[in-house]
Amino acid sequence: MLARQIRMKNESQHHNSDNCYIGVQKLTHNLRLLAAQNIYLAYSGGIDSHVLLHLCASIEHLKPKITAVYVNHGLQAEAESWSEHCGQVCHDLGVNFLSLTVHAHAAPGESPEEAARNARYAALKPLLANGDLLLVAQHAEDQLETVLLQLFRGSGLKGLSGMPESVAFGKGRLIRPLLDISKAEIIEYAKTHRLEWIEDPSNQHNHFDRNFLRNDIIPKLKERWPAIEKTVSRSGKHCANAQDLLANIADDWLATTLNPGNNTLAISRLQSHPLLQQALIVRQWLNRLGLKMPSQDFIQRILEQVVAAKEGADPLLTTQGHCIRRYRGSLYCLKPSQRKSGGTLNWPAGESSLQLSDDVRYEAIESSVGISCEHWRNSSITVNFRSGGETIELPGRKGHHSLRKLYQEAGIPPWERTITPLVYLNGKLAAVGEHWVSAEFYCDTKEPCLRIIRHKINPKGNDDTPDVD
Repeated sequence: MLARQIRMKNESQHHNSDNCYIGVQKLTHNLRLLAAQNIYLAYSGGIDSHVLLHLCASIEHLKPKITAVYVNHGLQAEAESWSEHCGQVCHDLGVNFLSLTVHAHAAPGESPEEAARNARYAALKPLLANGDLLLVAQHAEDQLETVLLQLFRGSGLKGLSGMPESVAFGKGRLIRPLLDISKAEIIEYAKTHRLEWIEDPSNQHNHFDRNFLRNDIIPKLKERWPAIEKTVSRSGKHCANAQDLLANIADDWLATTLNPGNNTLAISRLQSHPLLQQALIVRQWLNRLGLKMPSQDFIQRILEQVVAAKEGADPLLTTQGHCIRRYRGSLYCLKPSQRKSGGTLNWPAGESSLQLSDDVRYEAIESSVGISCEHWRNSSITVNFRSGGETIELPGRKGHHSLRKLYQEAGIPPWERTITPLVYLNGKLAAVGEHWVSAEFYCDTKEPCLRIIRHKINPKGNDDTPDVD
């Protein structure tokens, strides 16, 4: 009986070893198919990223393209020595190495893990040019942990989908080649090739939720359900498929509600849908605007406190540095613009543009109508902001008009009025942002003219399409 048990155990170990071999062979085949000018690999020095690096470095046509990137989060005293270890491993393997330092201290309401992850990805993203790849070494057990954590947090389909194998990242893509590879396969590979890796002592600290699952809970689950990694991963893929289908449907509903000119939602069209569909539309809208999925409670507050508010009311909710508010039948999601100064600004002579905040820049461009170039060149140009009582005389209209009434006529939301620059030539109001030009300074095709336009600047500092009608 004992001999039979030993034989069965040995056969089981041999079977597991064969499975590991088959899994790595399949992975190696997939890695050979990667096509990119540059391949960056997030390399912490731990066993997972070391195995991935070793595998990639064993593929001759990939090796010259690889740059292993170590990110020092500034959270561990040993981080510098770990960087040196990673650099030596890369030297021995003959691959490029890059070490980056980030500050990953958690902001209020942010977990240490989230702060480290956000700082790491923020450092890695600018490295990628068009078509480049970033490889990360998250594996099947990481996927299991992710899905369980999302389940415990009450996530919906998107959260329960787990981590995708491939996703857009900066100008390139982020790839998780090990996502179907078990931790046992990774360990088997590392031992077979006698790899030396770093053991991060913080991985044993169970006050981190993921470590608690990894160290205490998942081993017990595996005793009962040995294939749990695969089954939960399969459930995650089912959720991902369902989420994709639901997102397509929500996109159709969103299209009936969205005002494409300014990415607002038409409240009357939104309210023509049942409440459940309204919630899905708002979620899809926020997702399209690049926000993380808010809680069900927050979506409900948007519908009850903002969408259902009386016309003329100005309720305001905030999330992720953005404001949710309404104006004239439209629902807005805005990142408040902070202008650089509340006082008078000088528009430097000879400069075609003036940046007023981190995300807004105004520019004077050649045009068939607008401000006379002669007036512009021969004047001292200053910029101020509305304080109340300002008036302007418009071409083709009699008398002076208050800015307050003009803003109301044009349907410009109140929060935009306070950050719209008032451009003065020699102390006289010549233009109100990109909206109006004073009759005194207005010109048409008879002489060269300038028109003021606004540019939105994305977080990377590049201008998006100018905000012009």
